[in-house]
Amino acid sequence: MSTKPTNASGAPQAFWLWVLCLVGLDYFSSLGYQPSIAFEAAGPAAPLATVVLVIVTLCGAFPVYAYIARRSPNGQGATGLLERTVHGWLGKFLVLVLLGFAATDFVITKTLSIADAAEHLIHNPLPAWQQLLQVLGTADDSTRRLLPFAFWRDAVGHWNPRLLVALILSVLGFIFWSIFRRGFRRRVLQLAVASVATYLLLNAIVVASGLLYLTTHPHLVVNWWQELTQPQSYGEPSMLWGANWSSVILLCLLAFPKMSLGLSGFELSMVVMPLVKGQPSDKPEDQQGRVRNARKLLYVAATIMSLYLLGSTIVTTTLIARNDLLEHGPAANRALAYLAHGSLLVDGTPGNALNSLFGETFGTIYDFVTVLILCLAGTSVTLGLRSLVPQYLHRLGMELTWAHNVGAIMHLFNCVNIVIIVIFRASVTAQRGAYATSVLVLIGSAALVGGLDLWEQRAGDRVRRLPWYFLLVGALFLVSALAVIVAKPDGLLIALSFIAALLLSSIISRVLRSTELRFEGFEFQDAQSQFLWESLKYLEFPILVPHRPGQLSLLAKEESIRMRHRLAPDIPVVFVEATLGDASDFYHKPLIGAVQEDGRIILRVTRCTSIAHVIAAVALELSRVGKPPEIHFGWSAESPVTANVNFLFFGQGNIPWMVRELIRKAEPVPARQPPVVIG
Repeated sequence: MSTKPTNASGAPQAFWLWVLCLVGLDYFSSLGYQPSIAFEAAGPAAPLATVVLVIVTLCGAFPVYAYIARRSPNGQGATGLLERTVHGWLGKFLVLVLLGFAATDFVITKTLSIADAAEHLIHNPLPAWQQLLQVLGTADDSTRRLLPFAFWRDAVGHWNPRLLVALILSVLGFIFWSIFRRGFRRRVLQLAVASVATYLLLNAIVVASGLLYLTTHPHLVVNWWQELTQPQSYGEPSMLWGANWSSVILLCLLAFPKMSLGLSGFELSMVVMPLVKGQPSDKPEDQQGRVRNARKLLYVAATIMSLYLLGSTIVTTTLIARNDLLEHGPAANRALAYLAHGSLLVDGTPGNALNSLFGETFGTIYDFVTVLILCLAGTSVTLGLRSLVPQYLHRLGMELTWAHNVGAIMHLFNCVNIVIIVIFRASVTAQRGAYATSVLVLIGSAALVGGLDLWEQRAGDRVRRLPWYFLLVGALFLVSALAVIVAKPDGLLIALSFIAALLLSSIISRVLRSTELRFEGFEFQDAQSQFLWESLKYLEFPILVPHRPGQLSLLAKEESIRMRHRLAPDIPVVFVEATLGDASDFYHKPLIGAVQEDGRIILRVTRCTSIAHVIAAVALELSRVGKPPEIHFGWSAESPVTANVNFLFFGQGNIPWMVRELIRKAEPVPARQPPVVIG
């Protein structure tokens, strides 16, 4: 496997097929629980409901993310596209909302994957392993004597072997930190390729063996068909369930929200896009080669998963008894592993009739590989979250470089994962609603963001510009998400908790860092502006006068300043006209246009996030050579409370006082600090 370190971060860029395996850790690992989820959602109609899921995947999710990949080739995904499309505080708030659901998606991916890995382990029939689990499961009496009764009374209800195994797997997952701590590097790609290839091979053996068995035992297909067309045999009456195809189709459509877990992986594919190697001719502003390869990755991943979902659902629905597939059954959340172990089929036939390899040895190998890929899936999405969140919080004013370097972010999310595992008792079933909510909201939001971006690019009247297809796809996913939220609001509550935490911490950080200069340098409109700017640094005694366009004329402003501040006519005065840009941005790189009009020098500064910060930055830059300039202000009638609020959130309040504070903090030497004069 060849990789080439070309990213600014030093991460390798690799052949798109290898990166696909990295995405597959999350995407393909859902085969561990998806077949039984499909049966719980749609009963005997699970294969038909899976067809609906496949159609939505190939015709809905894939086109959306193919477009997102073209518009954000550097890995920002729908969140980055939203940030570029919707500006101001509304845009920042919507970004935080998406980050909250992304955090929910990635965190629940890990906790649910760990829970399903524990499900595979506790059902492994190895005698020594089962004896150990029995000891762990009956440790109540011995442990009870060691704990206070009140604590035990609260904790005993949560205790079960699956929870213990899940917690052990979570702790052992910290070992992967030594491999993953530096990001998606070459060793991570190699591990992903090896584990995903092995996992897909084992699943191919199980699914192909089942399909081949069905071709030689058609009565099983006939029995399934009769059960499908005679729904009363299903045993759970429903007003929607009747012996006609319209009811079957409606049931399949209604089952889609519950089955949407099979769509996991699309968001991670956007995060890892920078790892996809493009063409040598690609440029930073035009990366068509990478985009084409990323689209190949998306299409191949969606196609492979669609084939496996269809095959696995057909095999498990027709070959495994109904009660075994439902919750608390031996095949629940591990249907393919059930077949790999050679367990009894629906007609009582031993499972090794599918394939002579199936049994305790093959099943244990299957369990081990499945547990490995599920644990790697959780670790990979945590790393993806670590790569996604800090870049946006940095632009909101949260400096997380130190936390990123020491791994604090990953450890924080690992602790959150453990808490969620305990709360949900490591139950796959209990976490499915939260997982489905986050997946559906993210894909639906991506469709709407892509549609908004496409609408802005199109010409013509508003109706013709509307991207109807993206709007329909977005509506489908968001309505499905609403249905899941109404049934199980866990996902919404977790997402709101993340959103509240991000919002509160970003506000606190912004307030605490409000007196930092946040300056990333100036850019100039033209060469003449830059020349005039450089010339200003060598003036003997420059006076900077902030001027708000649209009020007093420059002549009136100059006369007023010279009279009130007693400035001689021969003292040069430089006017600074700062035009506020997006005040919600934290860092800024202003654009200067310097001109001379009627003998006056005027600095017209645009792209300002804060008027005070720009004036302070201009004064500090001009003080690097010679004597620092003076900044002359007039008094403001603004109340202190209004001034401070305007400064923090709208970039234009309490200007004289904040300029002084910004200069004082940015320049520690008093002699080099430009004086601030208010009169």
